[in-house]
Amino acid sequence: MFLILSLLGWGGMAVFSQMVNAAPAQTQAGNPAVMNDPTRPEIQPPLDIDRDPIPSPDINVSPTTTAIPPSSPSAPAAPAAASRTTKSTANQVTGSQANGIEKQQNGVYILHANVDEVLLNCAVMDAKGQPVMDLSRDNFRVWEDGVPQTVNSAQHLDLPVSMGILIDDSGSMRDKRATVNAAAYHLLNASNPEDEAFVVNFSDRPYLDQGFTTDRVALDRGMSRYDPAGTTALYDAVAASADELARNGKNRKQVLLIITDGSDNASRLSLQEAIRRVQGLAGPVVYTIGLLFEDEPGESEQARGALEALSQETGGVAYFPRSLDDVYSIAAEVARDIREQYVVDYHSSRPFNLGGYRSVRVEASSPRHGPLLVRTKRGYYPKAEQKTQPVQDAEQ
Repeated sequence: MFLILSLLGWGGMAVFSQMVNAAPAQTQAGNPAVMNDPTRPEIQPPLDIDRDPIPSPDINVSPTTTAIPPSSPSAPAAPAAASRTTKSTANQVTGSQANGIEKQQNGVYILHANVDEVLLNCAVMDAKGQPVMDLSRDNFRVWEDGVPQTVNSAQHLDLPVSMGILIDDSGSMRDKRATVNAAAYHLLNASNPEDEAFVVNFSDRPYLDQGFTTDRVALDRGMSRYDPAGTTALYDAVAASADELARNGKNRKQVLLIITDGSDNASRLSLQEAIRRVQGLAGPVVYTIGLLFEDEPGESEQARGALEALSQETGGVAYFPRSLDDVYSIAAEVARDIREQYVVDYHSSRPFNLGGYRSVRVEASSPRHGPLLVRTKRGYYPKAEQKTQPVQDAEQ
């Protein structure tokens, strides 16, 4: 009898303990005042469980793995959630209204473009490498597949951006991550406050450690959640992140920032396949930071060539700092470059329904500035069906 009562006593204490522990959670879940209390520590998921990888396209995922399904490069990306702003997944938007960029009384920009209209993000620099910000439509000329195009408008707009931050999580990055994370956080703070971003840490595969958010603290936490491993699947991470941008990014202007210290040695996709995936999804601008100062000459050249190709094909910039001390200033330069761009739109002389890759060349001239350099994507794959996109005014 004593044994039975003892067992009942221990069992009752266990049940009571569970009830007491559950009560605060239920109270917090149902009490907005408690949930919004800034002094209450945020409940974090355990860090010792497996993270969910985001697979690159055409890579099989185990049925037990929770992953973001890839979209086909030839098909439109899956629609975003209904609560998100309707967006164009390309550098082209279509609609039935007049061409150009209209600012409404409520402070929202509307990008209007008819069928076969192309929008390009263009950075313009003078001979000293300084941005030129006072140009108009008449200062730009555009060629598509070598054929001159009519420029409808060219405006400098600090539009909100959807950004993916991709950070190498291979073993060689262990001693660099603290500096890299601080630099990436500085970039976020120097960006448009309306920018949204997600964080992918990649080694043998890419992991989505923070989904789209404007919360800088959450993004910093996502960058801090890393587990260095031995290999680098850079191209797979680029392709998977481009899919994530196309599927869930709410802003037309889209960017990928990649920070790595070596060449790809684990991807199933090739460099050209990764670039094709980015272009097929109407392509974010890709900025790369290569920490190659410790590499052997042969490996460094291979990694440098890959990072330069990713950036040059998409209108971005590849940076190669001489030491970790330079990464912070480079991150600030990337933030500036993203915000100091023109939106140039033109009507393509070749109908989109003909498909195929189109090369693009943009030039700018201004007697008061001397020779000018324009940086934009080298080409695009057209999207035949797009929508007009409202964009929040950054000045509000």
